[in-house]
Amino acid sequence: MNISPDALKSLHLLPQEETLEIAKKQQSLKIGLPKETSFKENRIGLVPDTVAYLKALGHNIVIETDAGSNAFFQDKDYSEAGAEIAYNREEIYKSDIVLKISPPTEEEIELCRPGQTVISAIQLTNRYESIIRKLMNKRVNALAFNYIRDEAGVYPVVRSMSEIAGSASILIAGEYLSSVSKGKGLVIGGISGVPPTEVVIIGAGTVGEFAARAALGLGASVKVFDDNIHRLRRFQVDIGQRVYTSLLNQNHLTNALKNADVVIGCMRAPEGRTPCVVSERMVSEMKYGSVIVDVSIDQGGVFETSEPTDHTRPVFKKYGVIHYCVPNISSRVAHTASFALSNIMGPILQHIGHEGGLQKALVNDVGIRSGVYIYNGSLTNKFFADMYNIPFTDLNLIMAAM
Repeated sequence: MNISPDALKSLHLLPQEETLEIAKKQQSLKIGLPKETSFKENRIGLVPDTVAYLKALGHNIVIETDAGSNAFFQDKDYSEAGAEIAYNREEIYKSDIVLKISPPTEEEIELCRPGQTVISAIQLTNRYESIIRKLMNKRVNALAFNYIRDEAGVYPVVRSMSEIAGSASILIAGEYLSSVSKGKGLVIGGISGVPPTEVVIIGAGTVGEFAARAALGLGASVKVFDDNIHRLRRFQVDIGQRVYTSLLNQNHLTNALKNADVVIGCMRAPEGRTPCVVSERMVSEMKYGSVIVDVSIDQGGVFETSEPTDHTRPVFKKYGVIHYCVPNISSRVAHTASFALSNIMGPILQHIGHEGGLQKALVNDVGIRSGVYIYNGSLTNKFFADMYNIPFTDLNLIMAAM
């Protein structure tokens, strides 16, 4: 008579070692936080509270001196949380995992070791070919934290930074509408007896949602455009009130822009360049002194007249329209943004340690796996592979074979 293994297990007739779940072997990680060298990058990946949390779990954190100062975290805050303060960058790059904000520079890559894990942001543009190739030559594991997914399939870092950028974009626009900034002298929202300011938002994603919340909260009149009817429907539900929405009909958008005091561009392309939906002619017909905030500038921009600026020279005028085109808006509020990043990265690092290291975490966690663009020196991001004509390795197949 044949008896199934499940039946034997229920009768406790199988050997004990076959019925016990094998415990995971937690790995103590050494995590390095270098000071950012990219221009005007003020954020840091872990705040002192999260460092204390990871330290209590048995992990070691090494932070370069003054790495958190631009986000208003001092060395003392980190040392009291249990971190080791390093006074030379080489010490940071002896860590198992290096967590930074901007993509590693060529000088930083020289300090990397084979098998090391580097976690940072990265954008799918054509600027990083030399960085990609040097990381591959070093045979490191490179993860883009802005492409890591959570259990719901959402990009949590992108979501958090978008919430910040959406709210901040309205505050920025209000700043440049003021007379102090040589603007039109308007207050966003207006007051009793004075017509409200007209705000046009191009893009109904997270940035658009939080920009609309901020503008509506101040009393502005808001119009939202997008190229996807499902996003517009979801936007109406999430915002909790009826707002003017429209698909990207050129006539409707042109008329809205002519009357707008503020225009927020916040469309996001899944890959490559953001579609440019506002032509130079449309900008030239806008009101003198109106303000454009192009949040999508890091992917090319929504406006044909947009050109990247920075925090030292954030705006320029074209056709009398003020353009704010700083790619890294969240760095303006580095303290808040660092907390948002830390709330996401702390649990991810804890999870990697709990699984017994990066390799085992990648086998068991599709969300973390989605952030990997280089694994053990092999390029695992299809977009970069096609862009730079580099052989592509499917990470899912590697993990399936383990």
